[in-house]
Amino acid sequence: MSDERISPRRPQVFRLDEAAITLAPPEPVEAEAALPVPLEPRRRTGLSWGALFWSALGGVTSLAAYVGLSRLIDDLFARAEWLGYVGLAVTAALVLAGVVILGRELGGLARLAKLDDIRRRAADALADDDRASAEAVARDMLRLTAAAPTLARARADLEGHLSGIIDGADLVRLTERTLLAGLDARARQMVSDAARNVSVVTAVSPRALVDLAFVLFSAVSLMRRLAQLYGGRPGALGMLRLVRHVVGHLAITGGMAAGDTLVQQIVGQGLAARLSARLGEGVVNGLLTARLGLAAIAVTRPLPFTALPAPRLADVATGLLRKAEEEEKEAASRRQ
Repeated sequence: MSDERISPRRPQVFRLDEAAITLAPPEPVEAEAALPVPLEPRRRTGLSWGALFWSALGGVTSLAAYVGLSRLIDDLFARAEWLGYVGLAVTAALVLAGVVILGRELGGLARLAKLDDIRRRAADALADDDRASAEAVARDMLRLTAAAPTLARARADLEGHLSGIIDGADLVRLTERTLLAGLDARARQMVSDAARNVSVVTAVSPRALVDLAFVLFSAVSLMRRLAQLYGGRPGALGMLRLVRHVVGHLAITGGMAAGDTLVQQIVGQGLAARLSARLGEGVVNGLLTARLGLAAIAVTRPLPFTALPAPRLADVATGLLRKAEEEEKEAASRRQ
């Protein structure tokens, strides 16, 4: 190797437009080095500790139940033969009822999952304008609403237009207008009635615990009826899943949106200040019930709102303000 050392160059100032300056061409960059290397998330393999715990707990509980029932039947046979046969018959009835209930719960969960799947595939068909996916969504909607006699004519009209629509997005919109217009109107009416009932009951109820119980009961009942309206029919486990989805939807959309026109009407006109404490509490509870109902519609509706307008809080809860103002005027006239 040479012992010569390169002398350091002093910094210089120059302009890029000088004639004596020659710019070196950029160095070639290999294509593989230029592309970023995607980092894949680390995937867990095997069972997690939580899944192992619940699986083991279920197995131990099943074994304990089996051992307990077998000992009980053996004791019954030891006492009297007919008691043993009675114990066998009651155990068989218990197992049969448990299997039927479990099947219903799994069926309810499957129906709710079917609604989510149709809504997801419809959104994809709208975004991609996919004719095949849109037709599959339309046929799934026909099967979903087959048990509704009020939609018989709507189903016949949709079946007659399936082959005539070329664009996938237009087919999804036609399916929404044909099959869900009437169901949406009934859903808005159900939400409005539930909000009005909650407002009236909580306004006249003397106990806060009664108010809370009635609001919870009305909200859960409204969610169940909306799911049944759109073809869900959830069971007990399905209701837990539905409530979780509704609460998650409220968290995503911001819950009681302060920018809603109805809330602006209450705050801007000072209506809450003019109402009495009980009537104001009733209006707030009614608005909360209406907001939960709108979230339940968005979760249980099998198609996204595209061709039809989504219901707003003002559409289902305007009657609460009118009724509260009338009751306040009546109370004021009686005091005078």
